[in-house]
Amino acid sequence: MRVALVHDWLVSMRGGERVLEAFCELFPEATIHTLFHRPGSTSPTIERMKIESSFLNRLPAAREHHRAFWPLFAHAIESFDFTGYDLVLSSSSCVAKGVVTPTGARHVCYCHTPMRYVWDLFGDYFGRGRASMPTRLCAHAIAPFWRLWDESSAQRVDSFIANSQNVAARIAKRYGRDALVIPPPVDASRFTPRPTDELSDAYLMVTAFVPYKRVDLAIEAFARMGRRLRIVGHGPGREHLEKLARGHANIEFIGEAGEAEVTRLFETCRALVFPGEEDAGITPLEAQAAGRPVVAFGRGGALETVRGLDESDGDGTGATGVFFHEQTPEALIEAIERFEANIDRFDPQVARAAAEQFDKAVFKERVSESIDAILRQRRPTRERSRAP
Repeated sequence: MRVALVHDWLVSMRGGERVLEAFCELFPEATIHTLFHRPGSTSPTIERMKIESSFLNRLPAAREHHRAFWPLFAHAIESFDFTGYDLVLSSSSCVAKGVVTPTGARHVCYCHTPMRYVWDLFGDYFGRGRASMPTRLCAHAIAPFWRLWDESSAQRVDSFIANSQNVAARIAKRYGRDALVIPPPVDASRFTPRPTDELSDAYLMVTAFVPYKRVDLAIEAFARMGRRLRIVGHGPGREHLEKLARGHANIEFIGEAGEAEVTRLFETCRALVFPGEEDAGITPLEAQAAGRPVVAFGRGGALETVRGLDESDGDGTGATGVFFHEQTPEALIEAIERFEANIDRFDPQVARAAAEQFDKAVFKERVSESIDAILRQRRPTRERSRAP
């Protein structure tokens, strides 16, 4: 069976790339098709695959500023030729699910979310104060086209797999399609819970610097509290965020750290701070695999991976985190204070056991079984032509 993998872009190693890495282990002879590829930016498992990038990758500065080419994404993803492939497995949060496949190929999409830029988070990316006036005008002009393309191209997919119940509900709302739910993987073997005397007093964020991650919220809260916060990550919003943190020595930007350093930071942090509304979120699972609790915004995928004090057994001994329910500095501060007051209730081994339910081995087994079942099903009749 010839297998093609499709991923939006390969320019960093984040949650979506962890999913793709598991797909590469399941199908080591597959070819990856992606809009952009910056060599060396992902794991060795991904980098050793045969990778075909789109024509956009050859344009000046494309790898460093791929988001600037957003208006061309649909045309680029549709330009790939999948003749001769039996299975196309896409990992999509933007346009990967919009590939055009031949009649003989089955297309299974692992959907991280319908395209957030034009649906739920359009205002976060292109609202006043979020982007320049020319960018906002352009975004508002082309957003109707993108919504039409996103809806119509979803009908090319034979079967959807969602990373959470949260995203499955979005797929049903935006595309009118059902989706099997398989949570994303965490490589629990990377992490080892540390003894108390090795723990830091610093909280941790591991994130991309994009609006919906709400790094700004965490900065404001920790600036007020004076507690230490380490922020690992990169992205277009870094300059703005560093300006917000200026003058607050308790807030440290670490930048793009290597995997060994990120693992150490997870294992030794006081707790992970997770203030955005995520589709699913591998980061809280990584923290729990390291035996560390999570302070999370109580919406979206975090509700499916973190067990809050209120949801835990009577005395809170089954908790793996604390939720806050409004995206305000005051609510986050209150949650941090609540966590501090109950810190003895959080057992590293309970957190570790919770994460192991989402281990990569479990994920790969479920994906493999699901794809086998999908391939045995009678093929649905769906439109495979290019969307308008």
